[in-house]
Amino acid sequence: MNAADPATLYPQHLATLRARADEALLRSGHEHLLIPSGRRHYQLFDDRDYPFAVNPHFKHWLPLTRVTDSWLVYTPGQRPKVIYLQPFDYWHVVPEAPNGWWVEHVDVHVIRTPEEALPLLPGPAARCAILGEANSALGDYVPNNPAPALDYLHYQRSYKTPYEVALMRVAQRKAAHAHRAAERAFRAGAGEFDIHMAYCEAARQDATEVPYQNIVALNTHGAVLHYTELDRDPPTESLSFLIDAGASHCGYASDITRTYAADRGSEFQSMIEAVDAAQQAMCAGVRAGADYRQLHVDAHLSLMGILKDFGVLKVSPEAALATGVSAAFFPHGLGHPIGLQVHDVAGFAASDRGGTIARPEGHPYLRMTRVLEPGMVVTIEPGLYFIDMLLDEVKKNGHAASVDWARVDAFRPYGGIRIEDEVLCTDGAAENLTRPAFAG
Repeated sequence: MNAADPATLYPQHLATLRARADEALLRSGHEHLLIPSGRRHYQLFDDRDYPFAVNPHFKHWLPLTRVTDSWLVYTPGQRPKVIYLQPFDYWHVVPEAPNGWWVEHVDVHVIRTPEEALPLLPGPAARCAILGEANSALGDYVPNNPAPALDYLHYQRSYKTPYEVALMRVAQRKAAHAHRAAERAFRAGAGEFDIHMAYCEAARQDATEVPYQNIVALNTHGAVLHYTELDRDPPTESLSFLIDAGASHCGYASDITRTYAADRGSEFQSMIEAVDAAQQAMCAGVRAGADYRQLHVDAHLSLMGILKDFGVLKVSPEAALATGVSAAFFPHGLGHPIGLQVHDVAGFAASDRGGTIARPEGHPYLRMTRVLEPGMVVTIEPGLYFIDMLLDEVKKNGHAASVDWARVDAFRPYGGIRIEDEVLCTDGAAENLTRPAFAG
């Protein structure tokens, strides 16, 4: 097995989690850490369940995303214990017997009903830090989610272990392969729904398995930041294609965005290329000690420089930023932490004891405000959009003279541009996890 094989990296990952759990329990004043995998949620007035989403803390310890009513139990000084539900059931496929790279490193107890976990849980419940949803309660074992433990564990989750990075690389490769299939479908004239289906087929994941709902947007739909409607019929003419879609692997998410012009010789294609070059420079800025808030502000200036070059802006990038005009064209944040969750925890954490770092004034949608450190993985996703509602606000706020509206009209039919990669902060140069996945 090579050095990037998760099986070889898991023991050290588990040792790291045990050390973090020791400190979290010390801070919260508890003796045992209990993490339920979660229980199914059911639709209102119905017996149909929603797609199951495992507790992120559970899948941090174990590469298990489909087992319900199971538990991870950790007591300092002891091997972790996994209480694994394998029910007698003829309505559903029963989880297979515990197997994989994790089994030999933990004590596994197979149960047939959720209640069989009770005698296997350490007691009394008051001495346990129980991390999970309220509906995961079992007898006296009710999730209490102590803040000192959660603050510490969430903060530490920002620093990915080599095991986690290896799993994230696989998620990147799955998504990149599917992105290429989606582009081919677009070039062949497919509509949004069929492009989406081509993506899922190539990723080998359906809508319940990908980490978030795919954004597949043609033409002006690219100006809707979270467009998920998926028109069934292709437009009369496809001018542009924006796809924001990821893949999952062992509970870890990828999140990738690309934008394409139907006409590779068009001015819009030139703008895509300019944004791509700027985005790569932003990715290179993911360095230890860099303030993500400043990266976000610098991204505004860079993107407004592109609009200035293309004749859309009539004022300087600095003036567009100061007046809020830049936010009409780039209304979201530069990116976010990613890992076990697409928008991973602790993006605003002031320290491992709580507190928050505020967003810069005038930038309410930024999802990361921390100073970057080695081990962090963040997305870098600058965008330029032509959104009528926001452009109307520019006029209402008295800044219409800052924009060449004829140039806006020329680009409006294309919707917008967003390009997104995931980047690992190291002790040296930034490591882009996404671009190699497309090159392979």
